[in-house]
Amino acid sequence: MKLAVLVSGAGSNLRAIAAAIDAKTCAASIALVASDKDSAAALEFARARGVETAVVRPKDHADRAAWDLALAERVAAATPDLVVLAGFMRIVGAPILARFPYRIVNVHPALLPSFPGTDGPAQAIAKGVRIAGCTVHLVDAGVDTGPILAQAAVPVLPTDDAHALHARIQVYEHRLLPWVIDAIARGAIVLGEKPTFTYDTHFDAAAALVSPTR
Repeated sequence: MKLAVLVSGAGSNLRAIAAAIDAKTCAASIALVASDKDSAAALEFARARGVETAVVRPKDHADRAAWDLALAERVAAATPDLVVLAGFMRIVGAPILARFPYRIVNVHPALLPSFPGTDGPAQAIAKGVRIAGCTVHLVDAGVDTGPILAQAAVPVLPTDDAHALHARIQVYEHRLLPWVIDAIARGAIVLGEKPTFTYDTHFDAAAALVSPTR
């Protein structure tokens, strides 16, 4: 399964996907890594692996609508089977949603539907919850409102601040996201308006990556 991975920063989730592909625990290949920032360190990681990269900067376009269209066209040129938002810090617009219906996934550092939007770990700390975590979900026109595909729970420790909690959540993101991609590639998760799940086993965070029942 060909992936287009969208990133804005260091690309720790991109690196986790690549590591799972190398370990043959994620049945995918990365066709494109695209960013909204020239400075995203994830781009250098991709180039070092020989992966095609692209930068689609909002400031290079007349308005948001023009940027949305340019991003959609650039991603579509790579003909991916699945678009993965891996630390992409912008909301994607209607053009890319229309090009890839039910084929865009995002990883979010909270147990949705709780704490959507920015700073999920900080929201969790502010509310005093005892369990946080991460969610991989389908992307729709809302903000972190699409169908949930998988989640992993992370306890909130009494000593946690937002930074410490986020760092622990990311460990689970790096396990959960490649697992979901692999499950989609192998047909264990079937995407659509109401995704279906045809595997018997569940994600085991302690085991890092669990293959769905074939």
